[in-house]
Amino acid sequence: MRRAGIGLVILFLVAPLLVIAAVSVNEKKRLLFPPHGFSLSWYGAIVAESEWLDPVLRSLGIAAMAAAVAVSIALPLAYFLWRYRVFYAKALFAIGLIPFALPPVITALGYLIFWSSSGWSGTMANVVLSHGVFLVTLPLVTVSLGFEGLDPALTEAAGTMGADDLQVLRTIVLPLILPYMVSGYAFAFVISLNEYIVAFMVAGFTVETLPIKLFNSLRYGYTPVMASVTVVFVALAALIFGLVARFGDLPRLLGALGPRER
Repeated sequence: MRRAGIGLVILFLVAPLLVIAAVSVNEKKRLLFPPHGFSLSWYGAIVAESEWLDPVLRSLGIAAMAAAVAVSIALPLAYFLWRYRVFYAKALFAIGLIPFALPPVITALGYLIFWSSSGWSGTMANVVLSHGVFLVTLPLVTVSLGFEGLDPALTEAAGTMGADDLQVLRTIVLPLILPYMVSGYAFAFVISLNEYIVAFMVAGFTVETLPIKLFNSLRYGYTPVMASVTVVFVALAALIFGLVARFGDLPRLLGALGPRER
C-alpha cells in the first residue's frame, strides 16, 4: 500500500513532464497530445532560430554569473560566522536568508524600486546582481553546512605546526568545503535559470531571458518549440542535481546531521 501511494505521487509529479515531452515531438507545428507523428526538428529549432537561441544563451550567462555572485557573497559571510563565532552570528545568518525567504514578488518589487531610483535599470547587469543577492541563501546554507562539518582538530593541528589563518584557509578549509561551494553554485544556477519574476521586474522585456521569452510567446500561440525548450531545461536541471547527489554530501545538504553532531 505504501509503495502504491509513493508510486501515485511520483506519477502525479512526472505526468506533466511526460505530456510536455510528448508534445515536443509533434510532427506538425501544434501542441497536440497524444502527438501526431514524430519529429525532433523542434529541438533543432532551439539552436537554428535566433529568437530562441539568444534567450537561451542569455539565461545561461545570467545564471552562471549570478550563481558566482551568490557564492562570492556567501563564502566570506559563512567563513566569518564559523571562524569568529560572534554573538550576533544568528542575526547575520538570518539576514542572509531573508532575500530567499520573502515572497519573490516582494523581493522583486524592492529591486525594481532600488534600480529605478538609482537610474540604472533595464540592463543584464541588473538581473545578474539581483539574482545573485536573491539567491545568496542557497550557497550560504550549503557552505555553512560545510564549515560546521569540519573537524576542528585539522585546523588546530595546522595552527600548531605554524600555519597562519590564510594558509589554513587555503590549504585545509577551502579544499574541504569545495563540494559545498559547488553544490551551492549549482542550486543558485538552476534557480536563476528558471527565475521569471525578479528578471521581469528588474529589466522587463529589455533583457529577454528564456522564461520571459516563453511568457511572451504564449501571447502569439503555442508551438512545440516551447515544449522542447522546457524539456531541455528540465533535463539540464536534473543532470545538475544528479551530479550534486553523486559527488556531493546530499544527506547533509538536505539537513542530516553528521556523526559528531548527533
